[in-house]
This record gives sequence, structure tokens and C-alpha cells, in this order.
Amino acid sequence: MHETTLILLFVVATAVAIAARRLKIPYTVALVAAGLLLGGLHVPEPIHLTKELLFALFLPGLLFEAAFHIEFEDFWRDRVAILGLAVPGVVAAIALTTIVLEPAAQGLGLAAEFTWQHALVFSALIAATDPIAVVALFKSLGAPRRLGMLVEGESLLNDGTSIVFFTLILGLVGGNNLSLGGLVFDFARIVGGGAVIGGVVGIGVSQVIRSVDDPMIEITLTTIAAYGSFVAAEQLGYSGVIATVAAGMLCGNYGARTGMSPSTRVAAETFWEYIAFALNSLVFLLIGLEVRLDTLWGSLPIILVAYFSVTIGRALVIFGASGLLHLARSRVPRQWNLVLTWGGLRGALSMVLVLGLPTSFEHRELMITITFGVVVLSILVQGLTMAPLLRALGIVGAQETRLAYELARGQLQAASAALTEIDNLKNSRLASPPVLDAVTTHYQGFVQNAEKRIEELHLEREQLRDEELHETRRHLLMVEKERVIEARHRGTMSQETQDRLLADIDARLLRLESGEDAD
Repeated sequence: MHETTLILLFVVATAVAIAARRLKIPYTVALVAAGLLLGGLHVPEPIHLTKELLFALFLPGLLFEAAFHIEFEDFWRDRVAILGLAVPGVVAAIALTTIVLEPAAQGLGLAAEFTWQHALVFSALIAATDPIAVVALFKSLGAPRRLGMLVEGESLLNDGTSIVFFTLILGLVGGNNLSLGGLVFDFARIVGGGAVIGGVVGIGVSQVIRSVDDPMIEITLTTIAAYGSFVAAEQLGYSGVIATVAAGMLCGNYGARTGMSPSTRVAAETFWEYIAFALNSLVFLLIGLEVRLDTLWGSLPIILVAYFSVTIGRALVIFGASGLLHLARSRVPRQWNLVLTWGGLRGALSMVLVLGLPTSFEHRELMITITFGVVVLSILVQGLTMAPLLRALGIVGAQETRLAYELARGQLQAASAALTEIDNLKNSRLASPPVLDAVTTHYQGFVQNAEKRIEELHLEREQLRDEELHETRRHLLMVEKERVIEARHRGTMSQETQDRLLADIDARLLRLESGEDAD
């Protein structure tokens, strides 16, 4: 019967994708809503979202796909902010959520004997963020690249750190005799070991990719890297999440760039984009199917208290971290703080962690109900209101204007490429001059119309002109960087000079990505 359910879920996912596009709502939010509806109607035989299913199928593929597409230079440039939010930020969020939740639940009389230990375990399992809906929205609305990198980079790492912290905290609450030093050592061992295993797998697979020239084999190798790194790390007692992220970034930034032909890389990226679509479709539908609205409704007061505790804890971490980073090179624009706070959606990982609690754990059923409620609220409420928030803060413009602008830019680029090819045809004498003159006039008309439309849109929305200026400056800075590296390789520049020039270019890139002037 599970085969029939799986086919039905894919049919629903396809229908939801079409409807979400037409209604202009986040796809993953629509999937959760559809899952809730199907669960309420008891239509399909449920496939339960277990830890084994998430770890064996969903998590490695989703993590690898996201890491595979991350530009390492962008990640490294914001390493202080990303690592700060993913490690000390997670610790602070767990502590702050516990501090807010425990007295609130006790003071309002919502849960008898709900101690700080229960609040601490809940805070640890809910700490992992799942911003898939938010990142997809950023891309569709044209939000700054750096903002998307901060949200996605933090999530990739804090999935791993949250699991480790949850495991250690659960052991501590369960009576294991662990000191603070022991906790720190175990955390470093598990995360560090995962990074090493992921690095070894990523480098090994990348080297093999460089030695073969077969798209099917190369794509299969990336699949082995995704799931093999996860399984190897978990079997050895290290973090599978961190291992997969490390392997994905190495395969995407080293293996794909140095070992894959352009056509193979396009095929690999298309393959992983589909895998992400399929896995996201299933996991968000299963989230909706796993939840029972009548149970959540009966516990709504404690769910709301937990939701606000989690949100307040994240807000304090984000604004506090922003204040510290503002003193350093990795400062974050202040108007992004609300977006980073509101973008901390919770997802399937929190649900499977709470379902994995021992049956003897006190208040286990209440913890499951609270977690499911917070996950659903964060996806529906924050997912649906993110686009209005981005527009209200002036971070993105109207979607209709942006689509018209992107269409005009695309037409201009396509027509310009055709004119360049016409010049090549003239030089190679592959077509007669009268024919080439006729098609040149045709494409020049496309160029003139596109340029006129872009100019009109610049006048309508000054922000579009600013974004074009931003992208142009970024492109030129990257060209500067490439030329400096080439000069060093040719031996016309000393190492010291290269380091100073690259540091200056990186500083200007960081200011540019932060919304400041790059000059």
C-alpha cells in the first residue's frame, strides 16, 4: 500500500506546485497545508516520518544539494557570521528559549511539573532551522545574495550542531555524568570528525570525477558522496550532517568545476535540483500528514507560549550577534535582522528528533504536540508573511516589476549573443552578407526594444537600477580578483602584494554584499 501512497503524494505535490505558482505563495508552505488537509480527511495510508527515514533518504540528499550549489568564496567571506550563528548562536538560542519557556509555562499553569530540564530538551530539539521556503522566496524575489547565503549557510551547519547538542543534552538530562569540558570535547569530536570524513569523501570523489568523462558515472559519484559520507560518519559516531555538507561543498566547488565538462555540470545540477524538489515535496507533505489539528488545537495555549519563546530566543541571538558583528568586518545590515529572525523556520528535523525521544521520557506526548505545533506555525505564519516583510523593509521590490525587468534583461542578453554570433558568421563566411544584414536588423530591433524597456523600468523603480549597479560592481570586483591571481601565477607579482590586493578586494566585496558602497 505504501507504493500507492507514494504515487498519490507525487500527484498531490505536482498539483500543489502548479497551484502555488499561480497563487504566488511559497511552494513548501502550500505542501504543508495540503498535507494537513489530507491528514484531516484521512485520504492516504500514512507513511510515518521517522528518524530512520529522514536520515536514510531525505537529509543527505537535501543537505548535499544545498551545499553543492553554495559558492565557497561567498561562504568563506561570511564564515564568522555563519559559524557564529551555527555554534555559539545555537547554544545561546537553546539557553534563551529555556529561560523564557520554563517560567512562562509554569506561571500560566499550562503544563504541570514542566521543569527546566523539559524546557532544555525542547529548546535543543527545536533549535535546527529549515529555511527551504525562505531561501526559495529570496531567489524568486531577487533578495541580496549575501542574505540568502547567511540564512542557508547557517541552516546547513546548525542542522548538524543542533543534533549534536540535542544528543548531549538528552544524555545530560538522563543522568549521564558529563562535565562542561566533557561536553565541549564531545561536541568538537563529533563535529570535527564529521568534517574530516566529509572532506576525505569529497576530495576522493572529486579526484575520481576528474579522471573519468562519463556524465552518468560522474553524477552517480556525487550521489555516493552525498549518502556515503553521511552513512560513514554516522557509523563511526560522528556527525553525518556535517560530513555531507563538507562533501557537497567540495564536490560542487572542486570536483564539478575542475573535473566536469560544462554539459556534465549542467546535467548534475539538474539532477540534484530534481532530487531536492522530490525530497522536499515528500517531506513537507509528510509533515502535514503527521500532524493532527484536533490535538494541536487542544494544546494551543502551550504551543503559542513555546512558539513565542522560540521566536524571542532567536531574535535575541540575531540582534545580539548583529551587534557584535557590526564591530567586525562581517557586519550585517541592521534591516536584515528582522528577516534573519523571521526566516528561522522549523521543519522535519525537529519533528523526528522529538519522535525519537524514549517512551519513558516524562511529558513525551506533550513535547511531541508542542514541537509539531511550533513547526506548523513557523512554516505557515512565517512562510506566508516573509514576502510582505521583505517588501516592507525595502529589501525587494514588487514581483511583477521584477519579472518584467528580468524578462527585458533576458531578451537583451539573448539578442546580444545572437549579434555576436552574426559577427562570427561574417568573419567565417558561413552566410552571405545580404542574409546576415537582414537578421542583424531583426536582432538590433530586439536590442533597442529591450534597452528601452529596461530604461523605463529603471525610472519606475530606482531599486532595479541600484541592483544592476550592484551586480556590475560585483562582476568587476571578481574580474579584479581573477587578474590579481593570474598575475601571481605568471610570476609578475609577489605573494605579499597579492595578499594585500586580495584583502582589499575582499573587503570591498563584503561592503558591497552588505549593502554599502564598494568604493
